[in-house]
Amino acid sequence: MFKSIRWKFITVYFALVFIAMAIMGVFIVQSFESYHLEVVGGRLNSIAESIRQNIPKTGTLEDAKESLENNLNVFAVGLFEEAFIIDKHLQIIATDNRSFKGENAANELEYELILEVLMGEKQISRDYTDGKNPTMNVVFPIEIKGKIEGALYLRADLKDIYETLNKSKVIMTQATGLALIITIILGFLLAKSITEPIDDVTKKAALMAKGDFNQRVDVKSDDEVGKLAEMFNFLTDKLEITLGEISSEKSKMETILNYMADGLIAVNKSGRIIHANPKAMEMLNFSEQSILEKKYDELFEALNDKLTLEYITKHKEGLIGSESIGIGESIYNVDYAPFMDENNEIGGIVLVIKDITKQQKLENMRREFVANVSHELKTPLTSIKSYTETLLDGMLDDREISESFLGVVNSEADRMTRLVRDLLQLSNFDNRKTKWNMSNNDLVKLINQIVIKLHITAKNKNQELEFITEYDKLMADFDFDRIEQVLINIVSNAIKYTENNGEVKIYLENKDNKAYIKVKDTGMGIPEEDLPRIFERFYRVDKARSRELGGTGLGLSIAKEIVEAHNGSIEIHSEVNKGTEVVVIIPMNDETI
Repeated sequence: MFKSIRWKFITVYFALVFIAMAIMGVFIVQSFESYHLEVVGGRLNSIAESIRQNIPKTGTLEDAKESLENNLNVFAVGLFEEAFIIDKHLQIIATDNRSFKGENAANELEYELILEVLMGEKQISRDYTDGKNPTMNVVFPIEIKGKIEGALYLRADLKDIYETLNKSKVIMTQATGLALIITIILGFLLAKSITEPIDDVTKKAALMAKGDFNQRVDVKSDDEVGKLAEMFNFLTDKLEITLGEISSEKSKMETILNYMADGLIAVNKSGRIIHANPKAMEMLNFSEQSILEKKYDELFEALNDKLTLEYITKHKEGLIGSESIGIGESIYNVDYAPFMDENNEIGGIVLVIKDITKQQKLENMRREFVANVSHELKTPLTSIKSYTETLLDGMLDDREISESFLGVVNSEADRMTRLVRDLLQLSNFDNRKTKWNMSNNDLVKLINQIVIKLHITAKNKNQELEFITEYDKLMADFDFDRIEQVLINIVSNAIKYTENNGEVKIYLENKDNKAYIKVKDTGMGIPEEDLPRIFERFYRVDKARSRELGGTGLGLSIAKEIVEAHNGSIEIHSEVNKGTEVVVIIPMNDETI
């Protein structure tokens, strides 16, 4: 209870008032006592002076006994005082109290005082307040002819004075008690007025600590407590605004982390994963349970031991670096760097995981493309250079050989021309620089022209080239020259890769307002594992035979670009040693670019 500021305030207030009242009471009582004792002492001295002036200067005290007694009755008549004249034999010679007349002073009075005066002391005053009858005793020597013959003993009763003092003490005690009671009541009320707002602030601060920030304190005064309440409300408003901003930023950050394309993992110094966004868990095939149960090093050691916290702390200065990991067919690049805690010390590391599978594939394709282009250019250039050097070495004189060699040079030059032409065409497709001549054309007419153009090629291999359709005319919007290029490439490939005496058939159908052009042969077929890459640039199933037949490896890539530019599609179905079917699908009346 006394730990409360309210009771501490009341206790201090009580103690201050109690001490003040006690000091004041003691001071008043002592002053009252001193004052009355001084009054009594002055009165006794005055009486003694009057009596001593009328004591005879000659003779003996015994001789002047009667006059001394009359003298005492004149000067020492009072309710509280008594006067005694005592000879040097301690006999009471005269007194205003007849009951003591003739008695020995040693039995009735404080004879030690009398003896001290008889022995030469001029005046002795002493109070006896310890007994039931407190008195003030004053003794003066009586000298006759220069010799001390006796003593004048005056005694005043102090009983009434001390009774009055005791009553005053009781009154002071009662007043002090009443003052303390009033002090407690007023202190309680005053402390309550101070501590109630503080208690209110404390309770609402506790609610805020639990997360309830909608707290306000009533401002009931303009004093320091009121200022405290105002500042609490101001703090609450600011805190609410700040927490709202923090919550908003946290929500943004969580959204960014949860939906970012890269994976993110945070690890503390003890090796525990403190955060992993969904993308990171998806990339690394981690579950929430595995993250909770296992430490970081246990999870990453199997992926790449150079990404373990133990390795990084030992070998990487500044805890900054980058590593790659492979999971299945995917390749990931992992960049890591430290993060700081609230003491500006390294609290752990953050890893950013990027899926570089596509980039890696593109890089591999770029390298392969450069290698293929280099190889495709190198082969004809080597042939041209070889035949040219042979001619320069003296073969120009032989016309037959010269014509043969120049024919080879011309053929290789044509091959390089086709390659460069195809590359430029693909470059235009990639950069969207190709101009399209879209118009309404007849597909039946187009395919018949292609059959006529390639009829001799097929006949040379004793192949059957046949166009099968139920339509006399089938109109569609397309670029006539580009689609012709596609179909010539497909039909030419079918003739090339079909053995002698084989069959190449072209079908034209209309389904769901789409033209289906199917080129089916009985050739060698394409292995199943090569089908997914068949449209890649420079990709060949049989590289040696393709070059032998004059192909650049870009025909199907160009065909796919052209068909897709018409909002169509191209499909290949094949079985080794049974044949291949290529299906080109073109919208009949759909919008094309």
